[in-house]
Amino acid sequence: MNATAQEISVTAPVSPAFARVKTVLFAPFDLSRWLAIAFCAWLACLGEAGGLGGGLNYRFGSDYRDYERSFEHARGWVMDNLHWLAPVVVAGLVVGVVLWVVFLWLSSRGWFMFFHCVAENRAEVVAPWTRFAPHANSLFLFRVLLSVASGLTVAVPIALGVLALVLLLHSGGAAFGVVGLALAMLVGLAIAIFWAVVAKFTYDFVVPLMSRFTTSVWDGWKMALKLIQPQAGVFALYVLFQIVIKLAIFALVAVVTLATCCCAGFLLALPFIGTALMLPVLVFERAYSLCFLRQFGAEFDFFAPPPVAPELV
Repeated sequence: MNATAQEISVTAPVSPAFARVKTVLFAPFDLSRWLAIAFCAWLACLGEAGGLGGGLNYRFGSDYRDYERSFEHARGWVMDNLHWLAPVVVAGLVVGVVLWVVFLWLSSRGWFMFFHCVAENRAEVVAPWTRFAPHANSLFLFRVLLSVASGLTVAVPIALGVLALVLLLHSGGAAFGVVGLALAMLVGLAIAIFWAVVAKFTYDFVVPLMSRFTTSVWDGWKMALKLIQPQAGVFALYVLFQIVIKLAIFALVAVVTLATCCCAGFLLALPFIGTALMLPVLVFERAYSLCFLRQFGAEFDFFAPPPVAPELV
C-alpha cells in the first residue's frame, strides 16, 4: 500500500484490461466457455434495470382547478374500487419484494462468480458458487441495508419537498413551493449519487478484496477505505473516468443499434442473450477495476495466484 498518487493512473489500466478480455474470451475462442462466463455475468446483472420510462405530462400553464378536479376524480375511483384494489396492490408489493430479494441474493453470488472467471481466467459455475457462498451472503445483507438506506434517504427529502409544494399551492405560495421542491430534488440527487458511488466501489473494489483477504463485507470496506482515504482525488478521477467509459459504451451500442435497424437493440434487450453479446464489454469493465487496483501493490494483483502460506515445521 505504498503507492503514491503520482504512480496511480486511471488511463493506464485501459490497455491491460483490453488484453485481459482477449485472454479470457479469445485465446482461443470457445463457445461453451463463453456461455459459462456469460451465465456468471448474467447472474451478476440480475435485477438491473435499463432505466425509467415515461415522462412528466403535467403542463405548468394549465388551470390549477383542472388539476384539482383530476385529482378528486382519481381519488374517487380509488375509493370506489378499494375493496379489490387494495388486495391486488398488497399482493403485487409482496411478489415484488420477494423477487427483489431473490434477485439480490443471486446477483450477490454472481458478483463473485464473474470476478472468479475474469480474475482467474476460468469458465466455472459450480466451483465459485460454493467457494464464495459466505462472501456472497455477507455481501447480500450489506446490499439489502444499502438499498433500504439509499431508498429512505433519497425519498425523504423529495417527499418533504412534494408536501411543501402541495401545502404552498393551497396557500397561494406556488413559487416558493416549486423552489422548495427543486432544492429537495437536488438534495435527493446528491444523496443518490453518493449511494451509487458506494455501490460502485463495493463491486469494483470490495468484492476483489473480500475474495482474497476476508469473507466479511465490512472488513472488505475497511480495507478499501485504507486505499481510498489517502488518495481521494485519484478515486474521484476514477469515478469520472468510469462515466467517460459508460458514455463511450453507450455511444458504441447506439451506433450498432442504428446500423442494424434496431435489431441489435432487440437482441441486447433479451435476457441472457443480451449479456452474452455484451460479454466483452462486461469483462473489460470487471478487468479495468482489477487493473486499477493492481497499481497499489503486488498484494492487489488479483490476476496472480494468492501467495502460498509457508508450511509450519
